[in-house]
Formats: sequence, C-alpha cells, structure tokens
Amino acid sequence: MSQIKKNTTIRLARAKAWWLGLAAAMVACSAEYTPKPKGYNRIDLPSQTYQPLQEAHPYSFEFSEHAKIRPDSSGIAQPHWINIIYPSLGANVQLTYKDINNSDAVLNDLVEDARKLTSKHQIKAYAIEETEIRTPSGDVASVFELEGEVPSQFQFYVTDSARHFLRGALYFKTATQNDSLAPVIEFVKKDIVHLLNTLKWKSNQVN
Repeated sequence: MSQIKKNTTIRLARAKAWWLGLAAAMVACSAEYTPKPKGYNRIDLPSQTYQPLQEAHPYSFEFSEHAKIRPDSSGIAQPHWINIIYPSLGANVQLTYKDINNSDAVLNDLVEDARKLTSKHQIKAYAIEETEIRTPSGDVASVFELEGEVPSQFQFYVTDSARHFLRGALYFKTATQNDSLAPVIEFVKKDIVHLLNTLKWKSNQVN
C-alpha cells in the first residue's frame, strides 16, 4: 500500500470514529435533557400568611399579607365593591357586595345572577364543579371551580340569607395558559377558602 493511500485510510478511520463518538454522546445527552414546554414559567410562591381587613365595610375577613385591597373603579362599581390584588402573581379577586334587606326576592335574584355569571364561561370551560360549604359563622357558601382556558378559574358567593350577599371571582392579568398557572391558582384558592372561613358580617350598616 502506498504512503498516500495509507494516510488517507487512517484519516477516514479517525473521522468515522469521531462521528460515531459524537452520535453516542448525543444519544446519551438526549436521555437526560427534556426541553421545557413553551409558556411554562417558574413561579415562586410566597408564604400563606394573613392580615385582617381594615377598611370600613359591612363585612370583615382575613386576606393574604402579600395582597392589597383596592376599591373597584369600574363604571358599574357600587359601595363596598373591592379588589384583592396580588401584585407579584398578577391575580385579582373581585368582590361585589349587596344588601338583601330581608327580601327573599332580592336574594333569589342575586343567586340567579351569580349563577348566570358563572355559566357564561361554559363555552371555554370543560368542567364546572360546584361545592356547597358551611362557614364557621354558619353561613352557606357556594364555590365554583372552573377547568379549561377560562378567564376566571374560581368563583363563589356567600350569604346569611337575610341581609348580606358577597360574591367573588378570581382573575389573572396574563395570557399564560391555566395549566402553567395551576400552582398560583391553587395558592389563591386556599386564600379564598381562608377568607370564607374568617368572614364575619357587621351588625351596623356601613355607608
């Protein structure tokens, strides 16, 4: 074999070995590396600690120390409508309040309106689960968990059936898919349950 042919054979053998080694390394790495799906962001959740509501309203409760209370500034806002805003999570729990004034007709209308507002999400929701709970103060609360790409994932209303009616709905100011927000949704849901468990009505009317 000539020297030129021998050198060419050696170079080809080395090149083949290099490519085989690279292929083996790529196979080994692919077994360890899994790319993250798009839209899934890392979310660091704060501790779940609470503070009492200080503002003058016909109701009181405890809410997250990581949230802020802001009055509802929408054009349809009424007295004692507030927002519980989570600045770091982009979440907002909208609360609306109504005085029943011992009227069964008013109570029935409010319950019907609350259910209609929830049912509007049926187009995008693939499941709406309703749970009725009794709070430590004896009130009955209806809680709705919505699954799917819906703008509001958790809603509720609670009443003493005589004078007070409070409705709440959770919203997020983001286009991130709800699957990605699942840890945050669960976090705020626990805060809402704590709100219901600490809810108290005030006997004196607050204007």
